[in-house]
Amino acid sequence: MTTHQNLFSALRARFPAALDETAIETDQGLLYSWRDIDRASAMMANLLASLDLPAGARIAVQLEKSVEAMVLYLATLRAGYVFLPLNTAYKSAEISYFVQDAQPSVVVCSSANFGWISKIAFTSGTQHVFTLDDDRTGSWLARSAQCSDQHQAVARKADDLAAILYTSGTTGRSKGAMLSHGNLLSNTQVLHAYWDWRSDDVLIHALPIFHVHGLFVALHGALYSASKMIWLAKFDPRTVLRYLPQATVFMGVPTLYVRMLAEPALTPALASHMRLFVSGSAPMLLETFLQWRERTGHTILERYGMSETVMLTSNPCKPDLRHGAHGKERRGGTVGFALPGVSVRVRDDQGRACAAGETGGIEVMGANVFSGYWRMPEKTAEEFTADGYFKTGDVGKIDADGFVTIVGRSKDLIISGGYNIYPAEIESFINELPGVAESALVGVAHPDFGEVGVAVVVAKSGATPDAAAIIENLKSRLANFKIPKHCVIVPDLPRNAMGKVQKNLLREQFKSLFRAAA
Repeated sequence: MTTHQNLFSALRARFPAALDETAIETDQGLLYSWRDIDRASAMMANLLASLDLPAGARIAVQLEKSVEAMVLYLATLRAGYVFLPLNTAYKSAEISYFVQDAQPSVVVCSSANFGWISKIAFTSGTQHVFTLDDDRTGSWLARSAQCSDQHQAVARKADDLAAILYTSGTTGRSKGAMLSHGNLLSNTQVLHAYWDWRSDDVLIHALPIFHVHGLFVALHGALYSASKMIWLAKFDPRTVLRYLPQATVFMGVPTLYVRMLAEPALTPALASHMRLFVSGSAPMLLETFLQWRERTGHTILERYGMSETVMLTSNPCKPDLRHGAHGKERRGGTVGFALPGVSVRVRDDQGRACAAGETGGIEVMGANVFSGYWRMPEKTAEEFTADGYFKTGDVGKIDADGFVTIVGRSKDLIISGGYNIYPAEIESFINELPGVAESALVGVAHPDFGEVGVAVVVAKSGATPDAAAIIENLKSRLANFKIPKHCVIVPDLPRNAMGKVQKNLLREQFKSLFRAAA
């Protein structure tokens, strides 16, 4: 069997012939060559191989962003195992669920979290727990340093599992989206051509690497095109602006663009060397889209994807001849056209095709679409149509020119700063608190995050829960991005005749809550 269907092998084959050229420059002044990436991933892959792991073993990782953490991802692919990235903000209750559900053979975490994470991991049957810190220390690197820097990538078929990304449902129970080597490679190749990636591109990588946007879209794009990356440990608007004259590509969520627009130094001259600004993971306000064009002379390219599918649609980077004259446009408020090889359709509640401009449920099919949810065959079957389309849960429309517009999300999903928030999960924690009878979490517009959660709480008879105390309690139990930005105590929740909470009325009631901050 050949190894070319292993995603790592496909990326490695695209490295430049001059391996000693700089592949990554960090904001700490560190330089990594292509050879460094090759050798380091080989050593880590050899360490994994030495652990005698079962076939298909999951490697769960909760780490601060670093080049070494990224190399660990590549090493996992190279060794033929399955990568499981976990948001660095997740706390014990969340990590416990993921570890129990995925049953990873290896967990790699920061030294600061080793005590509680190792207890969870070992209790759940994990055999190996290592540490890796963002200052290039930890037991993972110490052990890897003892391994050979030569490694033949393990042969993998296109449908072999490469990664599991957890994405919650409205029930609050997280689902592991299973992505194959073929899913990820096909999307990488499509975006390489569609976004006109070049070897002389320089990407400012300012996104986290536990998320589709930073781990798959940005990272794969740069590696596959042999493009240099400027690696920022975290997003800082002034740091990004400082590097703009050296770069050609930037990817971010709308919140990042809002924060850069707040910097007086942002000018057309500063951005004159740039080729492409990409935005995704959350809806961008048209106001932000237009302000960016006015301030920089560049039109942001908006696109649409999911954990289950990677990228599905994109505004054009260069003229898309499939759409005639309209294929030259980037339209604010839309997510562009279906990518080559991706089929996107909109259907109504009865399963009938919607006409151009009509709103309905978005369904997709393509080589990039995942095979299903980890150990949830019934849920997987529910989410696919009889003819093989994945039901995204998003509501949208496709106009006569082929532009896709997302107009809402089913089941009240909130996307804040590019991260998904599932109200049922947050509500379950609020409802456990003393004095709380029930709660509802709704998303409302926010000038910075795009959307934030507002907790609406009903007190038990005779109780007087404090709104600020509720939020403080949640901060110790949940990731920061899940914490409601506002909490209000009300006498009761609006309900329909069937007793269902009418969240649409709550969203309407609080829609202007943050407008004054705009």
